[in-house]
Amino acid sequence: MTEIVCRRNFLARRMPEGALGELKMQPMHAEITSCRENCVGNANRPAMRRILLRGLIIFFLSAPYAFPIDELVPPFGFRWTDSMARVEAVLHGAKAKISSREKKENREVWTVEGLVHPGLKRTLFTFKQRALVAVELQYEYPDWSIERYNQRMGEIRKYFDEKYGTGKLVSRSRDNDTDVIQTLVGYQWMVGTTMLELFYFSAQHDKLVYRTITVDYKAL
Repeated sequence: MTEIVCRRNFLARRMPEGALGELKMQPMHAEITSCRENCVGNANRPAMRRILLRGLIIFFLSAPYAFPIDELVPPFGFRWTDSMARVEAVLHGAKAKISSREKKENREVWTVEGLVHPGLKRTLFTFKQRALVAVELQYEYPDWSIERYNQRMGEIRKYFDEKYGTGKLVSRSRDNDTDVIQTLVGYQWMVGTTMLELFYFSAQHDKLVYRTITVDYKAL
């Protein structure tokens, strides 16, 4: 109120008498307008908060789809560059068995059995400079027909396509030149500096049939 009174006195001294009545009303009009704007603003605050809250909820729900995946991560909770010691400790805790350790040039490959996952026969862990760089899952279903294998391949491929984009066909071959008929179908997904490969392989000699599906995670 002190500021309003000062403004009134200042303006009254400088302006002609005829304009005094009009100017005396201006501070009061400004005060009423300010009050009205504050009331409207206060009334709109709950609605604005609701809109902001909805926006935040939509943002966080859509975040996994809005931001692309930078790289693939290996299965079973491992991380790229995990040390041999850490991988072995985790496998020991899961009661899995390292059935073989094979050195190939500058790499070492472990064949592991006993990891619990439907149809998982064995898992290959590859290390370079003692750090994890690849994990290959090998699935076998002895009682399945070729139709069931094809169905399973389609399901896995669709899942990866939806998650990482359409995969690239890298192999489709059938070898009938020998007594053993071999079929190989493979797809590939590139995600950042990592790669995922899905393969179906079968070998048949008369009534003897071997079939497998492999899922291979690699850090490039």
